[in-house]
Amino acid sequence: MTSEGDGVLRTQVAIIGAGPAGLLLSHLLGNAGVESVVVESRSQEYVAGRIRAGILEQSTVDLLRSAGLADRLSREGDQHRGIHLQWPHERHHLDFVDLTGRSVWVYGQTEVQKDLVAARTAAGQQVHYEVADTALHDLETDHPSVTFTDAEGRPRRVAADVVVGCDGSFGPSRAAVPDAVRRTWDRTYPYSWLGILADVAPSTDELIYAWHPDGFAMHSMRSSSVSRLYLQVPNGTDVATWSDDRIWDALATRLGHGQDGWELTPGPVTEKSVLPMRSYVQTPMRHGRLFLAGDAAHTVPPTGAKGLNLAVADVGLLAPALIDLLRKDDPRLADAYSETALRRVWRCTHFSWWMTTMLHTSGDPFDEQLQLSQLRWVTSSQAGATGLAENYAGLPIGF
Repeated sequence: MTSEGDGVLRTQVAIIGAGPAGLLLSHLLGNAGVESVVVESRSQEYVAGRIRAGILEQSTVDLLRSAGLADRLSREGDQHRGIHLQWPHERHHLDFVDLTGRSVWVYGQTEVQKDLVAARTAAGQQVHYEVADTALHDLETDHPSVTFTDAEGRPRRVAADVVVGCDGSFGPSRAAVPDAVRRTWDRTYPYSWLGILADVAPSTDELIYAWHPDGFAMHSMRSSSVSRLYLQVPNGTDVATWSDDRIWDALATRLGHGQDGWELTPGPVTEKSVLPMRSYVQTPMRHGRLFLAGDAAHTVPPTGAKGLNLAVADVGLLAPALIDLLRKDDPRLADAYSETALRRVWRCTHFSWWMTTMLHTSGDPFDEQLQLSQLRWVTSSQAGATGLAENYAGLPIGF
C-alpha cells in the first residue's frame, strides 16, 4: 500500500507526468491492485486544458473500453469510418471500415484527460501537481526514488519499486537514461502547422487532408459545434501575422471552397497557435528500474494522428508488464517492453513521416509531381488505400 512516513512516500510505482499516459497507467495498475504515486510539474488546470490530439484509433478505444473509461466517449464521441484525401479538383474518400474493418473516433485529448481525472479522483489516486525540481535516483538498483519540491515548497521523496517517465519531451525522465546507453534519432521538418479552434459546426462529415500548391491544409473537428483546422506555414511563423480573415481565406483556397459545390463555413476563432513538426525516437525505453512511455521516448508530427495513440499503446504494453513484475515477480514482459514497444514506435514514426512528406509542399516541382503521383496511387489502388487505412485506424497493441 502507498504510505507516508518521515516525509517519504512509499509506493510500488512512481509515475512522473499526469497527462493521459501517466493517469492511464495509474488507472490500469490500480485496477490490478498495484499502487502508484503521480507527480506533475504543471497545474491540474493546465494539463486538462492543453489542446492536443483529437483522433482516437481503434486500439485506443478498445483499451479505454476494457479499462472502464469509455462511457462518455461512447455517448459523446463521434465514430468516423475514414478520411478524405484531396488535391486541386480531386477529392477521394477512404473508408477504413470497408478496407480493414476498423474505424477511428473524434474525441479530444482534453476529454480523455477529463475522464481519466474523474476516474482516478474517484479511486483516491495520489497526484502531486505543481511540483518543482523533480529528479530521479538509484535507477539501476531495486530501490529507485523520485525527489521533488511540492506546491507548498516542501522537499519530498517517493520511494518506489519502479519509476515510469510519462513527462513528455522536456521532463527529466528522458535525460535520466545515461548517455552511454542512450541513442536518439531526430528529424526537424522545414514547415509548421498554424492551428485554430473555431466555434462553428464542421463543414465536412469526416477529416479532410488537402495537398495544395500553397501548402497543406486540414479540416478536423472536436464536436458537432467546434472545428479544428490547420495550415502549413514556414517555421518561425509569428501567429500575430495571421489575422482571422487571412486564415479563413487560406483555408478556403487550400480546402477547395466552391469545388463541386462544397463550401467552407468560417466562424469565431477561439484559439490559434503554431506547432513545429518533428520526429524523435530515443532508445532504450527501459533502463534499470526506469521505464519511458509516450513523448518521453518519442515524438511524431501530427499528420498521422499518432501521438496520443502511441502513448496509449506504450501504456497498454507497460501496465501488464509491471503488474507481472510487481505482483508475480515475473520480469519477462518488463524485460521485453522496450523492444516490443519500439516495433510499434518505428512503424508509427514511418507512417507519420510518410503522411507528412506526401502532403506538405516543399516548393520543388519534382517533389510536387511525386506527391501527386503518390496521392493518385493511394486513392486508386486497393493495396495503397488499405495500407493507409491499416496504419491510420491503428495496428493492434503489441503487433
